[in-house]
Amino acid sequence: MSALALPLDVSLQPFHTLIRTERAEDVAAREALLDAAMGPGRTRKSSEAIRRGRLPADGLALVSETTDGVLAGSVRLWHVAAGERDGAPVDALLLGPLAVAGRFEGLGIGSQLMRRAIAEAAWRGHRAIVLVGDAPYYERFGFRAEPAADLVMPGPFERHRLLALELATDALRGARGLIRASGQVAVV
Repeated sequence: MSALALPLDVSLQPFHTLIRTERAEDVAAREALLDAAMGPGRTRKSSEAIRRGRLPADGLALVSETTDGVLAGSVRLWHVAAGERDGAPVDALLLGPLAVAGRFEGLGIGSQLMRRAIAEAAWRGHRAIVLVGDAPYYERFGFRAEPAADLVMPGPFERHRLLALELATDALRGARGLIRASGQVAVV
């Protein structure tokens, strides 16, 4: 008896890229990717106001690169104070933007970047991640609205899109108030 040869359904296979820390030479390609993926209004979002003038958290600016050197996706995380608890700022990370180049959408690159970013943040000892995004997408990675229920962004935002993932138990319990930048200021 011979084995039945079935065609491989490549749509079920993850698209393999190298996920690595962003380098200086990636900046132009990353910015072009973000402009294309997020549109012209991306710099006016509340999340962008928090990121503006700051550096991403160490080791948490990641890119996905194809085997032929094309930047396929990007995600960055930023130090923030996720409100306060008992009068003290609550350390967290702000995730975003997450973007995948149009020709690579639907291949699992965004999911690969998310899993790597979360694992790297946990490994580096961070306790919580907040983001503004599409709940049905981010829930698969453990993000929920409840831990961010008493937090607000510094500008317009849709409440149901403010989500959080606690990497440490109760990391955001009792956190209330404004999410604000707390990371290193970028030197221009």
